[in-house]
Amino acid sequence: QLVGPYLFIHSRDSKMVKVRAHELRSKSKQELLNQLKELKSELSGLRVAKVTGGATNKLSKIKIVRKSIARVLTVYRQNQLTALKTKIEEDAKNKSKVCQDCRVLQGCGRRQ
Repeated sequence: QLVGPYLFIHSRDSKMVKVRAHELRSKSKQELLNQLKELKSELSGLRVAKVTGGATNKLSKIKIVRKSIARVLTVYRQNQLTALKTKIEEDAKNKSKVCQDCRVLQGCGRRQ
């Protein structure tokens, strides 16, 4: 079924396989982890179908599910980095000492 610029594949197990990154950015951390869990379980089911000689439409869905997992992980990591960046900026405003894991990596001469 063609919707907008993307082709969405509907399956019996899930509503939509392909996800959009801008839709994922509005979700919370727990929602992202739940969607990641669902996609990984769907991928394992598709791999089992591949081994048992499943239909060709299931085999072609493996690539789409893998890319969807990558999108979810990318958005999750971006959210982590933006949260860390805001924490660093708040600490810099308060002039408190920043932990070694949170500080911005620079050359030895510029880090103060």
